[in-house]
Amino acid sequence: MPDIDLTPLLAISTATITTQLFKKGIRSSYMKGPLPLVADQARIVGPAFTIRFTPAREDLATLASLQDGVSMQQAIEAIPPAAIAVVDAMGNTDCGIIGDIFARRMAERGVAGYVSDGAVRDVEGILASGLPVWCARPAAPLSIDGLVTAGWQQPVGCGRVTVIPDDVIVADRDGAVVIPKALVAEIIRDGAEQERFEAWVLGRVEAGASLPGLYPATAAAQAAYAADQGDG
Repeated sequence: MPDIDLTPLLAISTATITTQLFKKGIRSSYMKGPLPLVADQARIVGPAFTIRFTPAREDLATLASLQDGVSMQQAIEAIPPAAIAVVDAMGNTDCGIIGDIFARRMAERGVAGYVSDGAVRDVEGILASGLPVWCARPAAPLSIDGLVTAGWQQPVGCGRVTVIPDDVIVADRDGAVVIPKALVAEIIRDGAEQERFEAWVLGRVEAGASLPGLYPATAAAQAAYAADQGDG
């Protein structure tokens, strides 16, 4: 688990985070596919608990397989409170990995959220559970119709992005991003400053200022911002 307070990330958008990661040379941070199950879902932040699926094979994808040690049920019981389940479904959206019961159990255990490039089922029950969910879409068939659980807490690829256990996930209405653990403190610092600067720019725009020279900021605009912040 990260040894840094992640709360400040709740005030930093995924758009800002991707910009800051881009500046630091990380271009693969935004997961393609996962979107909030409800449009007004609040932002979530937490360390990644990774779960990996592989394509279903007839001798593995059985109802009996759901009871053995390598199953989504067992993975859910291993997720620490405040972590975010990041599920690599290889983009398979033909079957739902979690439904109402799995979602309710995660919510009861204090899991911060669920992010996957796959599908979910029992949407009404998931919404009733209160578990924040980002996924590609709903799909009614059960998971073993197309996938089998392969393991957890190992590197995965979710939405064409590599996620390492304990990387930090931020998900909001724009989608989900992964912050490498080593960069979290820098993203908190630089992301908060970007949010302050962009709020200043927005104020200028609302006052009638034109964009050229303001955003991106020239030296003159940066000086004006510093002066307004009491730094000049």
